[in-house]
Amino acid sequence: MKAKKVKETRVVQTDQVLINDLNNYHTLFGGVLMKKMDACATLSARRHSRVKECVTASTDSVNFLEPIRQSDSVCIESFVSYTGKKSMEIFCKVIAENLETGNRRIAATAFLTFVPLDQDKRPIEVPTVIPETEEEKFLYETGKERERVRKLKRQKNKELVSKLSLDKPWD
Repeated sequence: MKAKKVKETRVVQTDQVLINDLNNYHTLFGGVLMKKMDACATLSARRHSRVKECVTASTDSVNFLEPIRQSDSVCIESFVSYTGKKSMEIFCKVIAENLETGNRRIAATAFLTFVPLDQDKRPIEVPTVIPETEEEKFLYETGKERERVRKLKRQKNKELVSKLSLDKPWD
């Protein structure tokens, strides 16, 4: 399986912030942004794996750093930052730009993990990724630690789920 350069997986989507996307603080709803990030990350995952179906396996914490207002455009940049054997870590960087002043700021970041599936809905191997820029190299070099933390969280979540009730709350 041939390795791919990070730039081959890069997706950039820019959109304006519409009034229906705002919360009562007149900033972009976090859930709206998360949906946009997942959609962008899906394209990066599919570009890397070249399969019909990739599923979101996990989303690490979404870090909301700066509010996004109606006067802003929102630019989501995603790319494969690290690969396991059958999974891909996608980094999402959200840049808000004030359309009146041109001031740009990083508004949010997140790491999402995707798994490519074959026609029988089974995970398949992914190519490794080759970082080139300083940003890509930093994210790649720190990817192994994020993978370790995700595995630990998955294990802890399995413990949690094993203790949860399926009883109806009104019974």
